Amino acid sequence: MADRMTPEQRHRCMSRIKGKDTKPEMLVRRWLWHQGFRYRLHVRRLPGTPDIVLRRYHTVINVNGCFWHGHENCRLATKPKTHSQFWQDKVRRNRERDEQNRLKLSSMGWYVITLWECDLAKAKRLATLQQLSLTLSHILLTLNAPDKQPCEIQPVAKPYDFPDFNQPLAAEPAPES
Repeated sequence: MADRMTPEQRHRCMSRIKGKDTKPEMLVRRWLWHQGFRYRLHVRRLPGTPDIVLRRYHTVINVNGCFWHGHENCRLATKPKTHSQFWQDKVRRNRERDEQNRLKLSSMGWYVITLWECDLAKAKRLATLQQLSLTLSHILLTLNAPDKQPCEIQPVAKPYDFPDFNQPLAAEPAPES
């Protein structure tokens, strides 16, 4: 199907698409805030300026649009019929840049979570966000016990250390002298 807009109209529409505060990103941010997670937005000091940065969890979250980042096997990642070579190159460059930023962040010790727009649709939203909360809790446990594998972490009650004293307890008979 041919494009129904003139090139000027198409340019104006495409230029108004924003990269920050998108609907999927706002959904994730609201969920995190209501779950008690505190974060920073678009930290420029980190490679790729991640959408959400949770410093306590040493984790960054990128909320990717399926079209713009070329989500494989996704119905939202359609390929335009006009200027198809331009769009293929653009999506390929976006994917390469995403991978380079992910590798840089990982080498700096950051956990990188990528959420896709299609996973935040109404049908999958709750499961995706609950999985995100579970993953962040898992990361926090891993950070608090770095010498153990995450699956080996088990809470163990530690016994109290009382100093020895020879005072009788209330229910004990008095010692014979």
